[in-house]
Amino acid sequence: MRKPASFYFFKSKPIVLKDRYEQWRGVADLLGFTTQERLRVEWMVFYYTAAKEKVTLTAQHFGISRKTFHKWFKRFKDSKYNVRSLADRSRAPHRKRRWEVTLIQEERIRHLRKRYPYYGKKKLKVLYEKEYSEDISTWKIERVIRRYKLYPDQNKAERTARKRARARQKPKKRITQLVKEGRPCFLFQLDTIVIYWNSLKRYILTAVDHATKLGYARMYKNKSSRSAADFLYRLRYLVGQPIENLQTDNGSEFAWEFERATAKLGIQRYFSRVKTPKDNPEIERFNQTLEYEWLYNSNLSLDPEELNPRLTEWLVEYNFNRPHQTLDYLAPVEYIVRIPLIPAGDYDHSGHPS
Repeated sequence: MRKPASFYFFKSKPIVLKDRYEQWRGVADLLGFTTQERLRVEWMVFYYTAAKEKVTLTAQHFGISRKTFHKWFKRFKDSKYNVRSLADRSRAPHRKRRWEVTLIQEERIRHLRKRYPYYGKKKLKVLYEKEYSEDISTWKIERVIRRYKLYPDQNKAERTARKRARARQKPKKRITQLVKEGRPCFLFQLDTIVIYWNSLKRYILTAVDHATKLGYARMYKNKSSRSAADFLYRLRYLVGQPIENLQTDNGSEFAWEFERATAKLGIQRYFSRVKTPKDNPEIERFNQTLEYEWLYNSNLSLDPEELNPRLTEWLVEYNFNRPHQTLDYLAPVEYIVRIPLIPAGDYDHSGHPS
């Protein structure tokens, strides 16, 4: 018996087309949209479906302004509903700065730099104008030095460039980003006092509470991150409660093992700005008090085992008996005892209950 022709072929299945909203989402997936760009696609889908083409309802649902929605909707509509129009556009300027150093200036700068490899751009500017009777900016000189890598120590310059590149990838949180509160243990400032004695060096790590002025210090033979981590664990044991934030400078002792210790204790870190002592005035003042009222008053010793017990005795005097002007002439521990149990946020920035 002869079989029908349909037996030898697969039956055709109807092609189910997605609705246009699913198509928009599919195009966003293919284009690799970011989270924010995908959200704009959802604005348009919601506007045409649930909101029934009502701008106010769409803006309220997504927590955006009507102006923002109109801006993106106009761009989407003008492109004839092309999903690419919802992607971020480049913010680069249309006209970028061009290389403004002439070939003659370039050769002159290179010649001067080779003659004086250790002179900076400002000194080279003076020599250039004297020798060639032509004005030139320090920026042009710096650009030529960078372009041809005219550094006296090439390896050092490359290390510095790599270090700066790493810093840009992981920017540090500066203390100016933190809103300081007057609660005990909200912010501790840490620093290092370096003692030079002939060929020896000793290091005293110091800490002070921003609000209560409670101080702590300990001497170490080296300035390693392990010593700083040990100091932090001792400080945490001393205060007997969680420390919320730490402020340090950019010293190497506050890296590696110290960073792991802060992560383990759940402490947020902030960094002082370079060459800006006004960022950490409390610890600068504490260091000065320690040095002039005790350390250089016939108490200096280069043996940590001998100095640390005597330093602890002075810290007891400092924290329990010494009046502080900023605390209304109370000692730090007296001030802590008198602070009522007030919830976080009910203190002013000076450390007093509001």
